[in-house]
Amino acid sequence: VQLVDSGGGLVQPGGSLRLSCAASGFTFSSYAMSWYRQAPGKERELVAAISSAGGSTNYAEPVKGRFTISRDNAKNTVYLKMNSLKPEDTAVYYCNTKRHGSDYWGQGTQVTVSS
Repeated sequence: VQLVDSGGGLVQPGGSLRLSCAASGFTFSSYAMSWYRQAPGKERELVAAISSAGGSTNYAEPVKGRFTISRDNAKNTVYLKMNSLKPEDTAVYYCNTKRHGSDYWGQGTQVTVSS
């Protein structure tokens, strides 16, 4: 299993970014996918999740209405579109999937929201 995160960067408050996670080594379309984030000095937290076919999503309360998770099973890729970014969204963002009781993680991509 390999997950490669990309798309992070420095953005001003109110700006937007789209994160991508390219997956390989497993049957991507059969597994739910999630995005987590970890800010300095804080625990890693779930941001958003999407079902295997993409028909069901859920979001952490702080990002509802601002972030959208989606997936393209033909490209083995999951996305996180982030709008109206706030300084408190600053964190390393990680793609995740769970298979046979084990967690698999991307390497993370840094998102910094600052003026």
